[in-house]
Amino acid sequence: MASLSERKLVFLIGAVQFVNVLDFMMVMPLGPDFARELGIPSSELGLIGGSYTAAAAVIGIVGAFFLDRFDRRKALAVALAGLVLGTLAGGFATGLPSLLAARVLAGSFGGPATALSLAIITDAVAPERRGRAMGAVMASFSVASVLGVPAGLELARAGGWRAPFFAVAGLGAVIAIIAMVILPPQTGHRAHRKSQTSCRALLSRPIVLLSLAATATAVIANFALIPNLSAYLQFNRHYPRDQLGILYLVGGALSFGTMRLAGWLTDRYSPVSVATGGSFAFIVVLLVGFIYPVLWLPVLVVFVGFMITGSFRFVPLQALSSRAPAPAERARFMSAQSAVQHIASAAGALLGAELLTENSDGALVGMEALSWFAVAMATALPFLIAAIHRRLPRPA
Repeated sequence: MASLSERKLVFLIGAVQFVNVLDFMMVMPLGPDFARELGIPSSELGLIGGSYTAAAAVIGIVGAFFLDRFDRRKALAVALAGLVLGTLAGGFATGLPSLLAARVLAGSFGGPATALSLAIITDAVAPERRGRAMGAVMASFSVASVLGVPAGLELARAGGWRAPFFAVAGLGAVIAIIAMVILPPQTGHRAHRKSQTSCRALLSRPIVLLSLAATATAVIANFALIPNLSAYLQFNRHYPRDQLGILYLVGGALSFGTMRLAGWLTDRYSPVSVATGGSFAFIVVLLVGFIYPVLWLPVLVVFVGFMITGSFRFVPLQALSSRAPAPAERARFMSAQSAVQHIASAAGALLGAELLTENSDGALVGMEALSWFAVAMATALPFLIAAIHRRLPRPA
């Protein structure tokens, strides 16, 4: 690690995550576009996101058994190559089956890419600075919203819905090459191989189970709604399609700053307090934006509020849960956590597809019930994070 500073490493992994996140994020707002072209009902758009997350979950479970055996750099190279191929295949889809197959391929490699990226950061950054590092890396979600999603929407308007898939695949190939050239070998965790435990032993620890449960509740609360946001805003709230990019631009810009703030607060104060405040704000947004819609509130305010509060909670959770495994177990833990994230994402997306119906004018029916489910999941998160915090060794 000596050949690459901590700051540069965080930036590099953030760039890798930017492509990974963008590959997943861009599909959801593009949903109405390719649904129209490929003859896919809007109410089934959750299946597109669910196919990606289901594949990532399965591979995440498998990866938990072996990822710590390899140089993390080489494993990341393989994961990024597969992600690029899956994204490229999405641009050649001709209908729902071929698009689902392409998203399964992308998810099969995107999940391990996330696990390996977070394991590299956890290996390199001390616990007292990890909140800020995780906040910076996870801010790639916001950067993807600020730059990637609006650009993808404009590309789709100018060149058709396939153009964003090709563009992201090309960008991913470039960043993967840069990362492999700059990133030094990541083999430090092998020094702790004698202390490795089996996957079964790792997953039997209460602190690990609590971390995975907290991850599941945080993710499913978000992804019950995210795959359907674009259609809801366009057809229920009558927001213009040609201004959709503005929502992601503003929401991403503001959430980028708030996620960095969440990292600083997590390092300075209790992660339990930060997660509790974020969860409370998230619930308020759900109430006024979806359950009892305050119609005089601009759509921009509702969307930005959802993005900021939804992502804010993940920074203290990720910083805290990264301290649960030993160094030699980090990739397998992160892989298991990635699997849980994607299972929860798929469950949320499939739940939305099950509960929502579509009116003749395209409006979605059932968002209130879906939002109440998200409220219940968000309420549980602070209690789970508090339980994790109590079980951490002192000092970490």
